[in-house]
Amino acid sequence: MTEIGETMYGWASDLFPICRSLTGNGVRQTLHYFQHILPDLTIHEVPSGTQAFDWTVPDEWNIMDAFIADHSGHRIIDFKNNNLHVVGYSEPVDQRMTFEELDKHLYSLPEQPHAIPYITSYYKRRWGFCLSEHERQALRQQPEARYHVKIDSTLAPGHLTYGELIIPGQSNEEILLSTYVCHPSMANNELSGPCVAAALAQWIQALPKRRYTYRILFLVETIGSIVYLSRHAEVMKRDIVAGFVLTCIGDDKAYSYIPSRRGNTLADRVARHVLSRHAPDYVAYSFLDRGSDERQYCSPRIDLPVCSVIRSKYGVYPEYHTSLDNLSFISPEGLQGGYDVIQKCIELLEANIVYRCVVPCEPQLGKRGLYPTLSTKETKQQVQNMMNFLAYADGTKDLIAIADAIGADAGVLVPIAKSLLNHAIISAG
Repeated sequence: MTEIGETMYGWASDLFPICRSLTGNGVRQTLHYFQHILPDLTIHEVPSGTQAFDWTVPDEWNIMDAFIADHSGHRIIDFKNNNLHVVGYSEPVDQRMTFEELDKHLYSLPEQPHAIPYITSYYKRRWGFCLSEHERQALRQQPEARYHVKIDSTLAPGHLTYGELIIPGQSNEEILLSTYVCHPSMANNELSGPCVAAALAQWIQALPKRRYTYRILFLVETIGSIVYLSRHAEVMKRDIVAGFVLTCIGDDKAYSYIPSRRGNTLADRVARHVLSRHAPDYVAYSFLDRGSDERQYCSPRIDLPVCSVIRSKYGVYPEYHTSLDNLSFISPEGLQGGYDVIQKCIELLEANIVYRCVVPCEPQLGKRGLYPTLSTKETKQQVQNMMNFLAYADGTKDLIAIADAIGADAGVLVPIAKSLLNHAIISAG
């Protein structure tokens, strides 16, 4: 188990109790936590009512307390025990009612009787409670009982909040990493993405040299990316060469890939190349299976080269959007695996250049000390990779395309390319 995996898991554990939503103090608290990790992270506030393309920033929601109590005042359902117990964006309520009246506002999962579902009502005013099917059945045993139902919340004009980190490189061309901070206590679907993004940001900042500029975003899903694009779309369309949505990237059960709408962007190519070697049994989905902010980044009027490299895909694993997506569902090893695969993608993007052989016919490698004088199994493969690389370095293919053409790991070709450059056998760019 590596130190960075443990560190990310520690961050997730700290953040897990916070009740996040589209707006509100939970989002701010989460972003301020990451600002301590990433001091250059800037936090932005967008007022309610702000127009963003076809959408409008909603009112801000904050919740202080919520419960269902029996006649003696005992809290049967308590928001303070699990913040999934309240339907997201519930308007305030303070009433006494029968079970029949209450039941219209309850949500459970009969097929998962021990799980509390995650339910929201962002754009229609209502209130409700989520509970396990077992808890709901227990309430049904006393149909004549009366209950005190209270949700102490506010829903009023305020702000939508997001975080942005720009890490400059040698070029204005950008790589985008986008994650979201809008779900309450769920570990894989919520916290794995921002924790991996923060760890990657620290690593990128520590690189001695960066070819690309990095745009790292901590948004709220859907409305957050729409608001951000409404402010930055033209610059992003001009500068972004590849991007990844980071979500559901902390469990250790699977690797998955969702392509961009076009399916053949640089992001898609590097993701498929890395996954085919890092996790060859990964599950490749269609863009029709999308469900996160790639919907916005890849929409026809935006059309950014953005795909998703994830672990167990949202909507597929049974714990998704329930209380079962807890800290035991993710692991330091799972987070490390998610971090590793995106890190490998970035390393390859940094090294991905178009090469051209400048020597007619086959170069004489021996006189340059590039051909081994002792033949072993390992040296034969090294020479074969070098010769195959040269065969396809015709000025039309970048490193990934050459690696795919010759069936090699592009990471193995990086030192070969550097050596050939140093000996003036190939040119770059």
